[in-house]
Amino acid sequence: MKPPREPQSASNVEVFVADEQTERPVDVERWSRLAEQVLDAEGAQGEAELSMLFVDEATMAGLNSKFHGQEGPTDVLAFPIDDEPVEGGRSPDSGGSGPGYTPGEPGELPVLIGDVVICPLVADRNAPEHAGTYEDELALLVVHGILHLLGMDHMEDDEAEAMEKREQELLDRFHRTS
Repeated sequence: MKPPREPQSASNVEVFVADEQTERPVDVERWSRLAEQVLDAEGAQGEAELSMLFVDEATMAGLNSKFHGQEGPTDVLAFPIDDEPVEGGRSPDSGGSGPGYTPGEPGELPVLIGDVVICPLVADRNAPEHAGTYEDELALLVVHGILHLLGMDHMEDDEAEAMEKREQELLDRFHRTS
């Protein structure tokens, strides 16, 4: 297991990446860079944070069951985090923060975009029938997960078409650059 990657910033966007599986190699630097580029292209403003986690099938199956009621592992899950500023103060009573505390302005607080969780082993199995190569499949899952965090969905045909179109535009711009 590789240690979590230190955050890197592009336009004040911090992407935290951890590879917590050993079944398939994951280039955390590459996928972090892609995530930063996608967030920047999608207009992430100010201080923004995203975490991306690469996990094994058992972990993914547990998350899929717990949060979606589905059995077995899936390739990607996205967990958006509400971007409303958290109320200041001490826990649990939200009382005063103590002497000398000056709260930051809401615009100065980081926007917690959310978490993207990817299962490389499922991605590897799906790649030949889906995106082609393992690397192309991981790129697609990174972009797909981020677009979900930013509010895109594919429940309706028109939403699915718009999301797929944007995925391809972003992949052409940042992944398929030869």
